[in-house]
Amino acid sequence: MSEISKLDNDDGCFVCGKSNPIGLKLDFAMEGDEYVTYFTPQKEHQGWVGITHGGIVCTVLDEVMTRFVHDQGNEAVTGEITVRLKRPALIGARLRFAGKIESDSPRVIGCSGRATDESGNVIAEATAKVVRIKK
Repeated sequence: MSEISKLDNDDGCFVCGKSNPIGLKLDFAMEGDEYVTYFTPQKEHQGWVGITHGGIVCTVLDEVMTRFVHDQGNEAVTGEITVRLKRPALIGARLRFAGKIESDSPRVIGCSGRATDESGNVIAEATAKVVRIKK
């Protein structure tokens, strides 16, 4: 396997890429000490009837954490992620996804993430180890 030293962006990311025709095209911004995006799942994001597929929730949590690390100037990728799905994310309900950096070492950056609905109910929580790639 060849070593990767730089991560390239062609705007095709499934979560944030504006050029991806089937992507979510989400925008991200800082809110206090959290890196945040909002997403309203539609029928095409469904698992069971009326419920967002858990993999979509996990994917957006991964993105909000890892993208925050990258926006802080790190060339890094998810090495490990743990997600606890707490309650259903209903189709058509606006969700808030927030990520934080919890720890930082020379090789691994620890992150946490949370998805909530508009009432503040926790939909899912996550932790991740985001690994700096070798330079």
